[in-house]
Amino acid sequence: MSKLSKLKPIVRLSVVNPDTESNSVFGRGIASLCIGVRDTGSLNAAAKSMGMAYSKAWRIIKDTEAALNVQLLYRDGAHGSRLTEDCEQILAAYQAIEEQLQSQAEDSFEKQVDGQ
Repeated sequence: MSKLSKLKPIVRLSVVNPDTESNSVFGRGIASLCIGVRDTGSLNAAAKSMGMAYSKAWRIIKDTEAALNVQLLYRDGAHGSRLTEDCEQILAAYQAIEEQLQSQAEDSFEKQVDGQ
């Protein structure tokens, strides 16, 4: 077994709004925050589970919403947050595409390093 066969590619997917000049994208970090909100019902809890300050999580959500021109969260003050329908759709598409691309990248990498 070649030492290269132990290596693994990592695919980084980003969803952007081509009509904006913002650098904010829907990527792995925001996807993780959204999953955390879905699981806990709270942006604060999601941020804490990622070792992130609530203020930073709030800024990331707001910047991404502005860049994509899509509301990602419904906020209910002390009652927490939940994902919007648009966010659920983006997240589902993001996860499916990322999984598909990751699998393809791993297969392709394996073939390339094995010389096939």
